[in-house]
Amino acid sequence: MSIRHGLLALLERGPRYGSQLRTEFESRTGATWPLNVGQVYTTLNRLERDGMVAQSGEDAAGHALYAITDDGRTELRTWFEKPVDRTSPARDELAIKLAMAVGAPSVDIRDVIQSQRRHTVKAMQDYTRLKAQALAAVERGGARERDDVAWLLVLEQLIFQTEAEARWLDHCEARLIRLSTTAAAAADSGHGTGHADAGPADADSPTEAALPGAPAGPAAPPASTTASTTHAGTPGAR
Repeated sequence: MSIRHGLLALLERGPRYGSQLRTEFESRTGATWPLNVGQVYTTLNRLERDGMVAQSGEDAAGHALYAITDDGRTELRTWFEKPVDRTSPARDELAIKLAMAVGAPSVDIRDVIQSQRRHTVKAMQDYTRLKAQALAAVERGGARERDDVAWLLVLEQLIFQTEAEARWLDHCEARLIRLSTTAAAAADSGHGTGHADAGPADADSPTEAALPGAPAGPAAPPASTTASTTHAGTPGAR
């Protein structure tokens, strides 16, 4: 739906053709979510079917132009006014991966977390470097100032998102450490009371057996990765 409404927002500034809309959409978002021309024209055809855009002749080079209609403006205004729905969040591959890693045979969940953390920190550093460039472009001003400001906002959202992901990964690792430590202590307590027939821990309890890859004994929670990567270029540091 964001592509659909993004095209309507661009068309509100005047008639445009397909590849022009693609270029402007990517310029506004820094090509974070690249489009192909086929995707743009498919969306335009659906908008035309729904009465939100209409063909508006051709430009000097023979490109078919599209213009927003009154219904399209109403739809766009409603989109801007209505909050983004979070009741049905999009699938998150990382959350699904970690959920599946718990209990997966031959998978060390610590390796999965550490590998992802390295990637997340690098992405955060890359976004921070791009933010510094975007800030410099905004401060210079110029004909593309609107696009530069839009790209800066997208970058800051990506930085906040990766910072939150890094903190969540730290939390996941600390959680597994605590659960495995609790399970180990419970097992030691059971053996210490002389219950020789206690056998394996119940499958419903948060035991070490239920957490393959979790550390086997007490360990200090990992230091936060965000503190070392957040600097003057990140949001909130200015």
